[in-house]
Amino acid sequence: MASIHQEVVLSGSPQRVYDALTQGERFGKMTGAPAQIDARDGGAFSCFGGMITGRNVELVPGQRVVQAWRAGNWDAGVYSIVRFELRPEGQGTRLVFDHTGYPEAMGSHLEAGWEANYWAHMRDSLP
Repeated sequence: MASIHQEVVLSGSPQRVYDALTQGERFGKMTGAPAQIDARDGGAFSCFGGMITGRNVELVPGQRVVQAWRAGNWDAGVYSIVRFELRPEGQGTRLVFDHTGYPEAMGSHLEAGWEANYWAHMRDSLP
């Protein structure tokens, strides 16, 4: 099965990183694109003006976010799983990221997209 594994160190605390991933208003400010996030297990989310949608599978404040995640241009009913594991590191957070179950042809696009659309914005917006 195709998978993406990335690790990034961010300057914000694990709770601040968690909040950026689970609060629609913060996510929208961080990325500059509309986002709606129901921060409950099973809650729906829509990011980047609806280009990314899905459901929160598991939310552990300050520690972990697991989502059933899909891009708007994927075939109907196709979802992948993304997992953001948050670990304290020095004054910041090591975000350990895994993405599985996506259409194989999308791998390189997704790998670059996580850096450009998530990590770069998080580096710029978290204290």
